[in-house]
Amino acid sequence: MKATTKPLTQRKAWRALAAHQKKIKGLHLRELFAADPNRGERMTAEAAGLFLDYSKNRITNETVKLLLKLADETGLRTRIKAMFSGEKINLTENRAVLHVALRASKGAGILVEGKNVVPDVHAVLGKMEGFSKRVRSGAWKGHTGKRINNIVNIGIGGSDLGPVMAYEALKYYSDHAMTFRFVSNVDGTDFVEAVRGLDPAETLFIVSSKTFTTLETITNAQSARDWLLKGLGGNPKAVAKHFVAVSTNAEKVSAFGIDTANMFGFWDWVGGRYSMDSAIGLSTMLAIGPDNFRSMLKGFHEMDEHFRTAPFDKNLPVLMGLLSVWNNNFLGAHTVAVLPYEQYLKRFPAYLQQLTMESNGKHVTLDGKKVDYQTGPVYWGEPGTNGQHSFYQLIHQGTRLIPCDFIAFAHALTRLGRHHDILMANVFAQAEALAFGKTPQEVKAEGSPDWLAPHRVFEGNRPSNVILARRLTPEVLGKLVALYEHSVFTQGVIWHIDSFDQWGVELGKALAQRIIPELESKASPKLKHDSSTNNLIRGYRKLKEAK
Repeated sequence: MKATTKPLTQRKAWRALAAHQKKIKGLHLRELFAADPNRGERMTAEAAGLFLDYSKNRITNETVKLLLKLADETGLRTRIKAMFSGEKINLTENRAVLHVALRASKGAGILVEGKNVVPDVHAVLGKMEGFSKRVRSGAWKGHTGKRINNIVNIGIGGSDLGPVMAYEALKYYSDHAMTFRFVSNVDGTDFVEAVRGLDPAETLFIVSSKTFTTLETITNAQSARDWLLKGLGGNPKAVAKHFVAVSTNAEKVSAFGIDTANMFGFWDWVGGRYSMDSAIGLSTMLAIGPDNFRSMLKGFHEMDEHFRTAPFDKNLPVLMGLLSVWNNNFLGAHTVAVLPYEQYLKRFPAYLQQLTMESNGKHVTLDGKKVDYQTGPVYWGEPGTNGQHSFYQLIHQGTRLIPCDFIAFAHALTRLGRHHDILMANVFAQAEALAFGKTPQEVKAEGSPDWLAPHRVFEGNRPSNVILARRLTPEVLGKLVALYEHSVFTQGVIWHIDSFDQWGVELGKALAQRIIPELESKASPKLKHDSSTNNLIRGYRKLKEAK
């Protein structure tokens, strides 16, 4: 599908937003709330069990109207329809983008090149369920006849970040009799620490690599194979009882020693960072069980349908995406802090880093033209209240504008005395403090001496969203992930970029393949890099030889 090529900064709505920003840049959130007593109730949206308060953004009614016009002018509705219809909107790789098919209902019809892909999705889900039930029940035995008690997922990027995040997020629902570990980094320490204390006879490895050639994953998988065979007497037949694969390369999977009957496939229309609800989520299903996994898919699907059908002024992903564009492109905010006030979501910001920055970290448009505006902001964060005692100082009183997404839940999964009310009080207090701050007059009224007063002033006027749900369940996790997936897509459409390719990861990988033999060669290699790289390679080889 070809998108319109009119430069974004020349669009009527964009130019109107630029003029509007200059008009309201002097307004403070204190003034906006004072002028509109109902602002806090009015600038909210609710759908699929998620409540969004966006009233503490530096916006007016006119800002929202102009942002919605920008969405219309850039063809967001058409692009949404194209994605859900299976059109090849990933232009540079000529692929459909159908992570929404991974959670479509069984009777749905989503066509790719004339074929309904939904039956294939549910066939893989059924295979995953059967396997998970055998492992969780103890029916699946290892090579020595022992049941499997340890699961080690080996992957990288989307094959690791999604499974790790989901496991941590849903640990409350996990089978606590089983141990789950995750290996991604090619640094050998990652593997060594992951298998420390595990019994090879009770350990199952999931190797997740679509092509079964990913350097880091296959290097770690080979080390896992060596570790297993060393612990089980060296019989290669043991591999089939202790390894399964999430891949599409049956030949390489079989050559590794994995029974292809235990190979779980996915499709080229599933991007790695959008794959946690595909077979890549096998470790998640093993941890929480098939029913809870299905519940998570239901949550994904509910948010998908909301995004697909809801009017933009009530559409949670669209509103969040447009606000991100406003903060990034018109207020100059180049980062976003994601602050979940739920310890189980401690890996959620790391997961979003790939989802957002690999998707929208692009410097050219769909037409191949260099952009003349900022695209993807930097996403980062930590769970509250930990961050309050580290980086919140910069958010409150630093010189950079950092919009924040606060994520919180009305009910704690682990109720312990007053803990949850104290936690929630901090959510609301931080959002309030960021918005309204503390004036010099308020500081002096508290009795601060004149010399100290400037240090205790909080300027405020710092934007935030608050996302509130009843409690963290598998279904709600699916909704949260889909919310951010579609917000990322919304931003990509506005910026006229391809949110679904990732050519930026290729160059470094290709150069590493060239450098590896130069590091491992016994004879001094003839180096043809720049002087810095050549010098570093020689220095490494010298240090390596010195031991």
